[in-house]
Amino acid sequence: MNIKFITKRFLFWILPYFLYVWLRKISKPIFNRSRILALVKPNSRFKDIHKGKRCFILCNGPSINKQNLLLLKDEIIFSVSSGYHHKDYAVIRPKYHCVPPVTYGLITKRDVSDWFKEMDSKVGDAEIFLNYSEEQLIKSRNLFQGRSLNYFFMNNSFRDYSVEAIDISKEIPSVQSVSIMCLIIAVYMGFEQIYLLGVEHDSFKTKEYKYFYKPTVLKNKDFMVVKNDDLFLKQEELFSYAVLWSQYRKIKEIAIKNSISIYNASLGGALDIFERVSFEEVASSGKNNENKG
Repeated sequence: MNIKFITKRFLFWILPYFLYVWLRKISKPIFNRSRILALVKPNSRFKDIHKGKRCFILCNGPSINKQNLLLLKDEIIFSVSSGYHHKDYAVIRPKYHCVPPVTYGLITKRDVSDWFKEMDSKVGDAEIFLNYSEEQLIKSRNLFQGRSLNYFFMNNSFRDYSVEAIDISKEIPSVQSVSIMCLIIAVYMGFEQIYLLGVEHDSFKTKEYKYFYKPTVLKNKDFMVVKNDDLFLKQEELFSYAVLWSQYRKIKEIAIKNSISIYNASLGGALDIFERVSFEEVASSGKNNENKG
């Protein structure tokens, strides 16, 4: 067993939730808290801007290659990370694009810079959401010039929140998955129905972690895309999924409190928190042609 590799992979799994929160809390004297709060304050403009409408959160699980995403044309769509690699991306034109906090290690600042340049050239006029931790890199390398960027202040735990709401113009919880990040935004925007796509979360069963696309600038930079049946990795993975599931449950509680329905329209997968619906049936009915406005 490669102990060094196992340790790194374990830290990679839990960092987005536990160590990330802890490190941010103990580093408060180092960063300028008031400046970051000022950076995220403009997010208040998103409060209830899509109230009563529906949206689709398009994640990067391989199942979306088996679904006709052209049915999403004229819908409000959130895409994530490298989701712009989908062949129909330019046609369905997601309105929002979400990037989770970057965990540096195998991924370097050069890698992230190259990734953001590729992203900028592919996501059309989508508004981009990122964590404040990427702001300095973006500024120092003059990335995303002329584009609307919206930052988050991820610095808390989900345990710190009631079931009322999460205000994205203030501090918000650190997330275990970019899908959670999208759900926080969608609930804040007031969508009445939210549909998840490409959210499989089943690598603990399949022993594989796959995307619908082949990575480009971040090829071989993901610890998750490694097969290993070691028992330690299985335990570690189940622990991470327990955290993820608890975050989905919290989001569901908040949504219900605000009369918002979240559905899982993914094809297959293990996520069992939300009611399952047929993507084709949903996308073919009740389409709001005004959604792009």
